[in-house]
Amino acid sequence: MYTHKFKTSAAVFTLMLALGACSPQTDEVSAPPASTPQTIHENTLVLDSHVDLELELIAEDMDPWTSGESRVDLVKMKSGGMDGAFLIVFSPQGDDTEDAIAKAAGIAETRYLAIKRLTEKHSNEIELALSADDARRIHKTGKRIAFIGLENAFPLGHSVDDVAMWAERGVRYMGITHVGHNQFGDSSNPSYSKGEKQSQYGGLSPLGKDLIAAMNEAGIMVDVSHAGKQTTLQAVALSKVPVIASHSGARGVADNVRNLDDEQLHALAKAGGVLQIVAYGPYLKDLTPEQEAFKAKVREEMGLLDDMAFLSMDSATEDAYDDKMETANKMSPAANVSDLVDHIDYVVKTVGVDYVGISSDFDGGGKIEGWMDASETMNVTNELVKRGYSPEDIGKIWGGNLLRVLEATQAYAHK
Repeated sequence: MYTHKFKTSAAVFTLMLALGACSPQTDEVSAPPASTPQTIHENTLVLDSHVDLELELIAEDMDPWTSGESRVDLVKMKSGGMDGAFLIVFSPQGDDTEDAIAKAAGIAETRYLAIKRLTEKHSNEIELALSADDARRIHKTGKRIAFIGLENAFPLGHSVDDVAMWAERGVRYMGITHVGHNQFGDSSNPSYSKGEKQSQYGGLSPLGKDLIAAMNEAGIMVDVSHAGKQTTLQAVALSKVPVIASHSGARGVADNVRNLDDEQLHALAKAGGVLQIVAYGPYLKDLTPEQEAFKAKVREEMGLLDDMAFLSMDSATEDAYDDKMETANKMSPAANVSDLVDHIDYVVKTVGVDYVGISSDFDGGGKIEGWMDASETMNVTNELVKRGYSPEDIGKIWGGNLLRVLEATQAYAHK
């Protein structure tokens, strides 16, 4: 953040008046320049609601932020004016067995410890936030802000007892499910290769309903990204506080099952929730039929037809996939920052500016033309200004709306 203060002594001011009186013609004092995208960006708390940590870069004692390989690190955040992010404890979905749950819990622990290590090692540059007030305080110091989100409740097992423990560790939102149904509810992406049907519970399971209540009591925001439609609607209805979708899109713009349709969007907004638009191409822009056919062929060749395998690619496989998909990208322009803001425009026109935000999903697959890593974050603000959004609205979109939901969630828990 940059502020400029000018001080003029009384003597100098008197001299200026005298010179002005002697001058046959005086120029009017120039008004401060109008707000530019740069100044708006610098004066906004820019908060990304979903940033992953690549598993192969966070083994014990490894620091992904000094490797230069991550799309988000402290250098890139500062360069792009990204003031903070929700760092994600993600566990892939497994079969509903003790071994699979234990493995997922181990992965969650690895990612949590990596976040803890990073915030401790770089404590002079970034600080863990536990509340909206923390975020604003940290922002004023010039440090980056780190929140924690837990993507996929699967590692909790067949109990909600550990929700309070994760809240104590700093988790401030928790996703219900991921790719494939789990013990808490139906996913937007059933694992058809495992024989799953479109719905297993018709929305939330009985344990899933307990999960919503447990998150409310613990002050953790309910996250419906990756959840099926009925799971989402039921979660919004059951929650005593607003609900978020931490990294999704608007289905009215791109017809992807991971995106929220108008019914879900209206329900979310009516309850005061927020849809955080994700910078992930497949959720922002529909592929042409020609591109879809090419993509299916590539996924088959690489053994990635199952969504689970596709979303669990390591970085080398992802790079190989991206190289192959360059041919498909040339068939039609790739998703870009303009496509991202198209989704924001749609939400604003449909339910209002108070119910939309932004997420990158960097290091979890997210990247679009113009916002390939944190250093290009300013480009999103440029596009918002170009579309006519006011500084106040941009502040809401870049984090204000999300922090409002967090405040409401924690206020309820503290009653």
